[in-house]
Amino acid sequence: MSDQKPFVPFVSPETNMAEFTARALVIGLVMSVVLGAANAYLGLKAGMTIAATYPAAVIGMAILRIFKGSILEENFARTVGSIGESIAAGAIFTIPAFYIAGIWDKNNMMGDYFIASAIMFCGGILGIMFVALLRRVMVEDRDLPFPESVAASEIHKAGRGGGTGAKFLFQAMGIGAVIQALGQFKLFAASWEYFIQFSKSLINLRKAGTAAAEGGILLSSPGISPAYMGVGYIIGPKLASLNFSGGLLAWGFLVPIITYFLAPQIMPELLKLNTPVGQAAKTAAEQGDWILLSNMVWRFIVRPIAIGGMLVGAGLTLFRMRKSLATGIARSVSDVKKAATGEAATIRTDKDLNFKLIMAGIGGASILTFFLYLHFAQDVFAALVATVVMIIAGFFFAAVSGYLVGIIGSSNNPISGLTLSTLIMAALLMVSLGMKGNQGVAAVLGVAAVVCVSAAVAGEMLQDLKVGHILGGTPWRMQFGDIIGVGIASAVMFIPLVVLQQGDINAGKMLGYEGGFGSAKLASPQAGLMALLSQGIVKGEMAWPLIIVGMLMGFGFILMQVKSPMLIAVGMYLPLETTFAIFIGGMVKAVVERMNAGRKHNDAQKARVENTGVLLAAGLIAGEALVGLVFAAFAFFEVHLFEFFAQPSIIVSLVVIGLIAAYLVLVPVKNAGKADEPAPPTAVM
Repeated sequence: MSDQKPFVPFVSPETNMAEFTARALVIGLVMSVVLGAANAYLGLKAGMTIAATYPAAVIGMAILRIFKGSILEENFARTVGSIGESIAAGAIFTIPAFYIAGIWDKNNMMGDYFIASAIMFCGGILGIMFVALLRRVMVEDRDLPFPESVAASEIHKAGRGGGTGAKFLFQAMGIGAVIQALGQFKLFAASWEYFIQFSKSLINLRKAGTAAAEGGILLSSPGISPAYMGVGYIIGPKLASLNFSGGLLAWGFLVPIITYFLAPQIMPELLKLNTPVGQAAKTAAEQGDWILLSNMVWRFIVRPIAIGGMLVGAGLTLFRMRKSLATGIARSVSDVKKAATGEAATIRTDKDLNFKLIMAGIGGASILTFFLYLHFAQDVFAALVATVVMIIAGFFFAAVSGYLVGIIGSSNNPISGLTLSTLIMAALLMVSLGMKGNQGVAAVLGVAAVVCVSAAVAGEMLQDLKVGHILGGTPWRMQFGDIIGVGIASAVMFIPLVVLQQGDINAGKMLGYEGGFGSAKLASPQAGLMALLSQGIVKGEMAWPLIIVGMLMGFGFILMQVKSPMLIAVGMYLPLETTFAIFIGGMVKAVVERMNAGRKHNDAQKARVENTGVLLAAGLIAGEALVGLVFAAFAFFEVHLFEFFAQPSIIVSLVVIGLIAAYLVLVPVKNAGKADEPAPPTAVM
């Protein structure tokens, strides 16, 4: 340690530079809402979110350059702008679970606005306050590399030299928006399905009185989605392939074999014939509607198996990180002691929020959370226990989340795994206290939701504070800006959820499927897992045979040394058109990597190709997501749109996929630059 040079920030502590300004705050708040809504859209549909730090950095720099803003203003705007993504990530993993579990009425969502917003606000404030206690020790720890923070800080520094990459981001946003709009107006088919019947010479085990067909396999095209392809491009070919392998396992093996042998006989009984879904299943079996039957088998049989696999995958993720988790928990206690007893910082770059204000914030959020849990549980003692569990778990997981961000970055932070641990612990406690029914389930989900938002905010904020540490930002100003950002994001973020769910419900009525959270169009995989587990433990409604089968499958993946059983299970849970499109995006990234090698690009050129490609992919995601929200609003208000074709052609759809792929290949490679140019920072998302 003695051989290391003392750290010197980009802007010295003595420099008096504009930082917490009205324009930077407004820009940050707008980005917080927009990027948060885009991530909510993506997460509910694909079960994944993207780090908002890089788009927020690029957009903030581009706008503030017009006003000749300082680098510390850019840092402040990015900090506030990226906090909405963490609120969205915490919200989409848990809030939809209240509807999937039947706790809240999906047809009257606005009635739950204040409760949902309070959950997000309490979790966000607790995350900020916990990180304010831990910041000094963690951001100054030279053993924590903070890879994404370093990359983001280098992007800001590069912007001082004239290049921001904003043109690529905004250009891709426009392209993603246009493609999404044309798809909504049915210029091309958004997806395509075709059922191939098995030969009649195969053994027929079906009972008499049902349709004559013997079953088969349901083929699906990739979804025509710039966002999904962008996700595949960002996560790369290996992870995209793992995700797609889950889709193939579900739709190429489990659905066909279950449909062939069992579906016509058991589906009506399984789904209860007195329900609309059960009547649809009976009709499908009688009329031989194998597309509908295949989708029902996937939804009610294969998805619970996938949830069992997700459960094992989450456990494996936490087990692999056991040393980091243990270290993070052990350090959190000592970090608080240092924060509480340390002398007040005298230099600008080391000043956090006042310790008394931090304690008041934790106390106020805890009191509000207690009343939330009292509303759910209708029992003072159970609400008090839930609040204590939330505070303890929230603090430790905030510390762990920050520590993991310091090692692997926020994009890889296992928030859902941490939340799952809290949910199981809370569920077992509620059962031990005698809590039953919807009240117990609601209390469990409430604990998990606050902890989830807190951990997500803590990880994202610590990442931004590290960027500020490198650039010379003022911690208390960034923390105070994030408090405002959390307040605005919490007040607004429920609206996209309402629009997306109600829009999907209305679309389902027109197109003949049951819409809402958990549907094929709005999969919400993490929330579905939370809902199933809480109901299973508290109410005893777990589909244990299917869950156990999925868990055994997950253990099999582990024995086969599969890199990410969780990603395969998520692929099984998502519609095939989603995983197929993500896979194509991953293959596009593979083509780019091959072209890099074929053209013998050096490290500097590869970094420029990587940066440009990531910005394009992020732009495609944001563009589709924002326009998707607009069209979800049209469906919400039951606005009937103009249509180019009643039955649009899949050929045009394939051409669109080809054009997106060509765009993601040619533009980054074209901007590789010359071999003698210095390497830019790599934006790892």
